[in-house]
Amino acid sequence: MYNVRYALLLVVFLAACSAPETPEAPDQGDGGDSASVAELQVVFNDYHEYVLRTSPETADYEGDHRYSDRLSDYSAAAAAKGYDSLRVYLARLRSIPRNTLAGADLVNYDMFERSVQEQLSFEEFRGYMMPLTQQSGLHIDFPQIIEYQPFDSAGDYARYFMRLRAFPGAVGHVITNMREGIAAGVVQPKFVVEQIIAQTENIGAMDPNDTPFMVPLLREDTGLTEDEQIRLSAELVSLIGVFVQPAYNKLTEFLQDEYLPAARTEPGVWSLPDGIKRYNHMIRWHTTTNMTADDIFETGQSEVARIRKEMERLVREDIGFEGDLAAFMKYVRTDERFYYKDKDSLMAGYRRILDNMDAKLPQLFGVLPKAPYELKEMEAYRARSAPQAYYYQAPEDRSRPGYFYVNTYDLPSRPTYTMTALALHEAVPGHHLQIAIAQELDDLPWFRRQLGFTAFVEGWGLYAEYLGYETGMYEDVYQHFGALTFEMWRACRLVVDAGLHAKQWDREQAVQFMLANTPNSELDLRSEVDRYIVWPGQALAYKVGELKLKELRSRAEQALGNSFNVRNFHDEVLGAGALPLTLLEQRIDDWIAAQQSKG
Repeated sequence: MYNVRYALLLVVFLAACSAPETPEAPDQGDGGDSASVAELQVVFNDYHEYVLRTSPETADYEGDHRYSDRLSDYSAAAAAKGYDSLRVYLARLRSIPRNTLAGADLVNYDMFERSVQEQLSFEEFRGYMMPLTQQSGLHIDFPQIIEYQPFDSAGDYARYFMRLRAFPGAVGHVITNMREGIAAGVVQPKFVVEQIIAQTENIGAMDPNDTPFMVPLLREDTGLTEDEQIRLSAELVSLIGVFVQPAYNKLTEFLQDEYLPAARTEPGVWSLPDGIKRYNHMIRWHTTTNMTADDIFETGQSEVARIRKEMERLVREDIGFEGDLAAFMKYVRTDERFYYKDKDSLMAGYRRILDNMDAKLPQLFGVLPKAPYELKEMEAYRARSAPQAYYYQAPEDRSRPGYFYVNTYDLPSRPTYTMTALALHEAVPGHHLQIAIAQELDDLPWFRRQLGFTAFVEGWGLYAEYLGYETGMYEDVYQHFGALTFEMWRACRLVVDAGLHAKQWDREQAVQFMLANTPNSELDLRSEVDRYIVWPGQALAYKVGELKLKELRSRAEQALGNSFNVRNFHDEVLGAGALPLTLLEQRIDDWIAAQQSKG
């Protein structure tokens, strides 16, 4: 999973919706070709700078540290100004005569227009009123600044300390927004709120020295003199105790006393006042298709039946297990041979898988990313409610690598037979390879390199698991079974997501459907179902995108025959960054035609 900056398009959207200012629209210019292209670049560059300025955390994440002393504005007023700013950028774009552009400039024009329009389409849903989930939100995101904010001098710490002092104000805005949500009936389910409370309570109750915020000064090499180390350590402990933890405790008190009693009892987004409209919107957003909830549900049921048949064949014929699929899934859930006893062994196992896949990448790709990636253990403060793994991309300046985070909490729920598929999805040839290549497309404007259409990004991640078959990565029948279980897991998501949000399934019904069709642990599946509940539609993108990629590859193979080259096909798929599935299909059709014309 691409982490909850899980689509950079969504990050840019959120950044734009917390903007404290509205830019002025410039004069149009003379309308000639060169003038139009120049003005288009000005719009793109201004937008980039605007996002960095109004979302300092995004700037830091990118490696731009000019705003490392401040936080985004979480107020409802800032959200409204953000939408006003987007409208100005859209007007600036449309002031450029579209008919004077051609080629890549015309594509960039259309993509920017689409991006801004889609961001504006969220305005009516007032997302700021439900800013926290057990998977995302200020309470989880704020500690992450230690991962990408620089800590090389006393001046860096001074800027970091300003952020810590600003945290109570940000929490205050979040509480105000959630009170507005209570009044409007736009609230999270009770069981989600209970998980958030456990997270905020945890940080609020820690010894300041044990909080994530203390980590930068606990490094072996802080870059500080001994006197600076002593002085700054004392100041940091004080700031955590005076500003940060009281803010977490204030948030906990609000959640317990005001928000939890008002939380909704039904898990599906249908139970919100605008729930059905909201879910239909999220389907379109995440899949970039016109599929309906019924289409999604039926496709999921069909895929579940197909994959289940293959799993049954594998268990019966290749593994030779005496018993049905349900008995086999119970066996792999409970037999100790399929689980590591310590987290160091788990991490070492992932490292071996990644090293093996790294060596095979040239078989599949002509273009490989320059950016490296690292394997990291997920932080304890968020691991309990987090998924098995996720990927954090590298910044564009390459000041740090991309991170493949692995959850080591509760090792008996982390089976060895799914590790290969998971590593291929999150790192290579999955998220790291795709996202890093997109970032390195220097001929694309910044906003194109950052677009994170979920169906493309997550569809590619699931397709990357499929590539494990072609490279011999599933070295035994159990790894093969693990890959099938991951594909089944994503097929189940279509059924469960639509079931929860459109067909009024309850939480337990969703969990039991997942347990009946996958061997994942109950802990893992309950965490997964709760994720689908708070991110409506996001889980649909994996299967929808993967099915489209497989369809396009099959089309290319049939059309080109012996001249089909998988490395060229993959380079073409990835060569324009993330795209809506309709535009990807057009791109591949054009590529097929070009290949055929070469004879």
